Amino acid sequence: MIIEAGHFALVLALMVAIIQVVIPLWGASTGRRPLMEVAQPAAVLQFVLVAISFAALLNAYITSDFSVLTVAENSHSTKPMMYKISGLWGNHEGSMLLWVLILTIYGAAVAVFGSGLPPAFRARVLAVHAMIAVGFILFILLTSNPFLRISPAPPDGQGMNPVLQDPGLAFHPPFLYLGYVGFSMAFSFAVAALLEGRVDPAWARWVRPWTLLAWCSLTAGICLGSFWAYYELGWGGWWAWDPVENASFMPWLSGTALLHSAIVVEKRDTLKSWTIFLALLTFALSLVGTFLVRSGVLTSVHAFASDPERGAFILLLLGIMIGGSLVLYAIRAPILQPTGQFAPVSREGALVLNNLLLATATVTVFLGTLYPLFLDAINGPKVSVGAPYYMATFVPLMVPLLVAMAAGPLLTWKRGDLLGVTARLRVIFGVSLAVMVGTSFVTAGKFALAPIGIGLAAWVFLGTMQDLAGRVHLFKGSFSDTLRRLGALPRASWGMTIAHAGVAVALAGMTVSTGWSAEGIQVMKPGEQVVVAGDIWHFDSTAPVSGSNWSGMQAQFSVSDGGGHPFTVLTPSRRTYSLQQMTLAKVAIHTNNLANWYVVVGDPQPQGGWIVRIYWHPLAPWIWYGVLIMAAGGAVSLSDRRLRIGAPVRRPAVAAGNTHAAA
Repeated sequence: MIIEAGHFALVLALMVAIIQVVIPLWGASTGRRPLMEVAQPAAVLQFVLVAISFAALLNAYITSDFSVLTVAENSHSTKPMMYKISGLWGNHEGSMLLWVLILTIYGAAVAVFGSGLPPAFRARVLAVHAMIAVGFILFILLTSNPFLRISPAPPDGQGMNPVLQDPGLAFHPPFLYLGYVGFSMAFSFAVAALLEGRVDPAWARWVRPWTLLAWCSLTAGICLGSFWAYYELGWGGWWAWDPVENASFMPWLSGTALLHSAIVVEKRDTLKSWTIFLALLTFALSLVGTFLVRSGVLTSVHAFASDPERGAFILLLLGIMIGGSLVLYAIRAPILQPTGQFAPVSREGALVLNNLLLATATVTVFLGTLYPLFLDAINGPKVSVGAPYYMATFVPLMVPLLVAMAAGPLLTWKRGDLLGVTARLRVIFGVSLAVMVGTSFVTAGKFALAPIGIGLAAWVFLGTMQDLAGRVHLFKGSFSDTLRRLGALPRASWGMTIAHAGVAVALAGMTVSTGWSAEGIQVMKPGEQVVVAGDIWHFDSTAPVSGSNWSGMQAQFSVSDGGGHPFTVLTPSRRTYSLQQMTLAKVAIHTNNLANWYVVVGDPQPQGGWIVRIYWHPLAPWIWYGVLIMAAGGAVSLSDRRLRIGAPVRRPAVAAGNTHAAA
C-alpha cells in the first residue's frame, strides 16, 4: 500500500501543479490578490506531495520490495545500505523523481522566502515554475512510472550497474540536479518578467540568489563527477569531453555568464534583454542535458535510458517550454530598453567581454557535442569530436577571459581608466611573465602551452589579490585601518575573491597535471618493479578479497622515492560482481595534495602477470580543490545579507505600458 500511496501522491501533485498554474496567473492578470496568493500554499503542498511520493519509493529500495519493477531492476538484497538508497537515483525512473522533488523544493522555497516579491510577480514566478512541474510529472506518469508493480515478485533483484556502486553516486547526482533544476528558477523569473514587460535592478537582485545557488550546486556536482570518473573509471584522466560531461558544462558556462550579466542589470540598469535571454538559454541547456542522457542518442556510462519514446517526450517539453519562452522573448524584448550608459572601457565593458567569451565558448561546446549526433541522425558520416577540437577552439577563448578576469574588477563603473589599471597591474604582469619564462626554461621548451597556463594562473591569482589589496587600502594606511576595511568587506566581495582565486588554483592543477604527468604501462608480475617519474614501484603480491556482493584479487605495490625510501603502499584490485558477471578494476591513489600516485591493475595476460598502468599526476588535487574553492566562493556570496533581504523597492513605472499590477 505504501507504493500505491506514493503513486497517488504524485498524481495529486500534478493536480495541485495545474491549479498553481491557472489560478495565480488569472489573479495576476486581473489584479485579484486572493487568487494570486493561491500560488504559495499550492507550491508548498506540491512539495509535500512529491516528498511523500519520493519517500514511498525510497522505502521500497530500503526494504528491498522487489514487487516494484524499478527496485527489482536496480537493487539487490546483498547491496550495502548506502547503495540501496543511492540506487533510487541510479536509474532513469528514480532519478526523474529526484529531479521533480528538487524542482518542488525550489518552488516551495520561493513561496516561503519570497515575501519581499511583489504579489503579482511572485504569483507569475510560481505559476511558470508549476508549468515546468506539470510537464515533468506528466513525463514520469506517462513514460517513466517508478511505481509499477510486477507479479509474481522475483526472489531478488538484478542489482545496480557495478560502476555506479560507489560513494560518488550518493552525492554527484543530487548536487548536479540542484544545479540543473535550480536554473529553472532563473527561467521562471525571466518568463514572469517578460509577462510583466519589465526588468529592472530589483528583478536582478531577486534572481541572483537563486541563480547563484544553482551555480554553486552545479559547480560542486561537476567537480564530484569529474573526481568520480578519475578514480572509478581507471583511465587516469579528469575530463574527457564526453557529450554527457559537456551536457553539464554548457549550462555552467551560460550560468556563469548569467551571474555576471545580472550584476550589470543590478548596478547599471542595462543589459536587460541579454540577461533575460541568458536565463532562458541556461535552463534550455539544462533540458538539453536531460534529453541527451535519457533519449538513447548517446551510449555512455553516464546515460540513464535508451527509450526513443522518452526522448520524443522530452523533445516535446523542450519545444513547448523553450520555444514558447523564446516567442514571448521575441515579443517583449524590444520594450526592455536600458537606462544606464557606459563606456567600452569600464567595469560594465569588462563584464560584457566576459559574457561574449563565455557565450562563444558555450556555442563551441554545443557544436562539438551535437554536431556528430546531428550527422548521425541524417545518416551522415560518422564524426568523432574529441580533445583536439576543444583545444583548438575552446581553450583560445579562455585566454582573453582569464586576462580580463584580473583587470576587470579594477575598473570603475561607467567609465574606467585603462592606463591606471595597466599601471597597477604592471608588477603582476612582470611576475606572471617571469613565471611563464622560468617554467619554459626549466622544462627545456617541452609542452609549450603549459608555461602559458601557469603564467595565466599566476596572473589571475595575483590580480585577484591586487583587487583585494586595493579594496582594503593595503600599505596605504595603518594596519588597524586595513584590518577594519578587511572586516567590513561585503561577503559578496569576499565570494568573488575566493571564486576567482579558485579559478587560478584549478587552472594551475589542470595545466601542470596535463603538461608534466608521467605514466608507465606494462605487464608486471609480483616481484618486479618499474620506475615512473623517478619513483620506484615494486609489485609486492596479490591476494584474494571479497565484499558483500563481489569477489576478486587485490594487488599490493610499494612505492619508494629515487633514493629507495618507501613512502606509501597502494592496493588496487579487480572485483567481479557475480550477479552482473562484470569485472571492474578499482584504482588505488596516494596523494600528498601536491601530486597523485595512481595505479590500476588491468587484465591478466596468458603468459602470466597483469597489465599495470601507473601514473604520476603533479598538482592534480588542485583541480578539484580549485573547483570546490570556486563553489565555496559562490556560497560565501550567497550568504551576503544584501542578496537575501532588503531588495530594492521598485519605483513606479513611468510608461503606461510598463505599469504592474504588483508594483
